[in-house]
Amino acid sequence: MIKLSNVRLPLKYDGDILRAEAARKLHTREGIISRAELFRLSLDARSKSDIHWLATLIIEIENENSFLHHKDVEKYVPYVYPQPAVSRLERRPVVVGSGPAGLFAALILATAGARPILIERGMDVDSRVRAVETFQRGGPLDPECNVQFGEGGAGTFSDGKLTTGTKDPRLRKVIDEFVAAGAPEEIAYLARPHIGTDKLVTVVKNIRNKIIELGGTVRFGCRLTDLIIEKGRLTGAVTTLGPIDADRLILATGHSARDVFALCAEKGLLMERKPFSVGVRIEHPQEQIQRMQYGRAEGLPPADYKAAVHLPDGRGVYTFCMCPGGQVIASASEEKTVVTNGMSRFARDGKNANSALLVSVNPEDFDSDDLFAGVKLQRRLEKGAFYMGGGNYRAPVTLAADFIKGQKSAALGEVEPSYPIGVTPADLRRLFPEFIGSALAQGLTLIDRRLHGFARPDAPLTGVESRSSSPLRVVRDAGLQASVRGIYPCGEGAGYAGGIMSAAVDGIRCAEAVLASK
Repeated sequence: MIKLSNVRLPLKYDGDILRAEAARKLHTREGIISRAELFRLSLDARSKSDIHWLATLIIEIENENSFLHHKDVEKYVPYVYPQPAVSRLERRPVVVGSGPAGLFAALILATAGARPILIERGMDVDSRVRAVETFQRGGPLDPECNVQFGEGGAGTFSDGKLTTGTKDPRLRKVIDEFVAAGAPEEIAYLARPHIGTDKLVTVVKNIRNKIIELGGTVRFGCRLTDLIIEKGRLTGAVTTLGPIDADRLILATGHSARDVFALCAEKGLLMERKPFSVGVRIEHPQEQIQRMQYGRAEGLPPADYKAAVHLPDGRGVYTFCMCPGGQVIASASEEKTVVTNGMSRFARDGKNANSALLVSVNPEDFDSDDLFAGVKLQRRLEKGAFYMGGGNYRAPVTLAADFIKGQKSAALGEVEPSYPIGVTPADLRRLFPEFIGSALAQGLTLIDRRLHGFARPDAPLTGVESRSSSPLRVVRDAGLQASVRGIYPCGEGAGYAGGIMSAAVDGIRCAEAVLASK
C-alpha cells in the first residue's frame, strides 16, 4: 500500500470519488486502484471562495513501486501496537485515576494478564452524569464526583478533542481502542477529531468493561489516602475502601487532585513547579465563527479557531479547548469555588461557541519558592470567583469591552452566556493579579486583529478558567518512576500530558514501564 497526500476532494464525496481523485493525482487509470480509503482529512478554508477537503489516502494499487517517485507518495506500513509480553509481576499493579491516562494504563496491564486494580475516587460514568447534571441545575456539589473526578476524568465533560502535538506511534492504538469502544469511525482520519461528551460516556464505560473482562478490577468511590513506603520503595497503598498490598502504582490522578499533590510532598516524592495557565471562557455566536472562518459558504461543519499571541513582555495569551456549538459548564471540585470549562456534544449544534482565553503563568512569577504557590493562586481565583458571582455558584461575567476598560459590566449584551447555574455581571479584571488581568486585556485586542470580531464588545467573559493544566510535576526518571521506587507518575496531573490523547499515550508508556520493571 502507498500513502498519497494533498488530494483535493469536493465538500461532498464518496468512495468512488476517492479512487477517481487518486488516479487523477497519480496520472494513471482508476482501474488499477483496487482500494482507496481516508487516512487524514482536513478542511481547507484558506480561500473563502474555494473551500474544499484536503485528504491523505491509503491506496492499494498495481505496481505500487512505480509510483514511489511521486512527491506526494510514500510507502505505507500500518502501525500495529505490539502485544505486551505476558506479565510476570508477583503482585497486582494499582492504577490510581480513571481518566485517559489511567484507563489506558489499566487496559494495557490487563491485556498482559497483570490483573490491575484501578481505583477511582469518583463514581462510574452513569452515576457521575447524574451528579454533574444535578449540580448544573443548581443542586449541591459533590466534592468527590463532579466534572473533575469520576470515570473518564475531566475530559469526559469536554468536547472530547483528540488533537495533540505528539507524534508518538501509540496514538494509533488509542484511536483504535476508542473506535472499538464506540467512538465515531471518523476520528481515525479527521485532522481535528472529537468524540463529544454524549458519546464519550459510552466509550469510557466500554473500555472499563474490557479491562474487567481481561481480569482487571475497578473500584469506584475509592480515594487514595496514603502511600506505604519502606526504604524508599512502595509497599502498599491505603484507600477509603481499605489497604492494598502493592509494589507498583501508576499515579494518574489528574490535575485537580490537590490532596494527592500534598500526599506526594508529605511522603518525600521529588516534585517541582511548572508553568500553567489561568484565564476566562469567552463566548461568541457559533454563526459568527462560521462567517469568520468560512465567509458565506453554507453546509460546512461547525467552525473552530485557535489563536496565540505574545505580548511585548514575552508572556503568552492564547485560546484553548475551543468548543464549537458548545456551552460553558460549572467545573468546581471544591466547595465554595467557581471553576469553568467548555463542553460540546458530538453534533456541536449549540448556538454559542466558547473557548478558554488563557495567560501563561511561570514559577518565577511568584515571590516565593513555595512548591504550592501555583495551587494557592488557583484556589484564590476560584474562591474569589465564587464570592464575586454572589456566593451561590453563579459565575461572574464581564463583557469584552468592559474587561478591556477595566470596569464592571452593567448588563449583558446580545450574546447570552451559557453557564448553566447563572451569571452575575462583575468586574472580572479585578479578580486577577495585575499581570494576568492586563495580559488578558491586551490579548483580547491582539487576537481581534487576527480574528476580527473576537473582541466584540458584548462577548461575555466568564470566570474563572483555572484547571487547564497542572502547576506541579511529580518528577520521574528514565524508567518513568518517581524518586520513591514503584510509583509511576502519569498523565496530565503529574505534569506529563496536556489533553486526552497525550494522557492516554502516557498511560500506555507507564504500563509498558511497569511490565518491564524488575
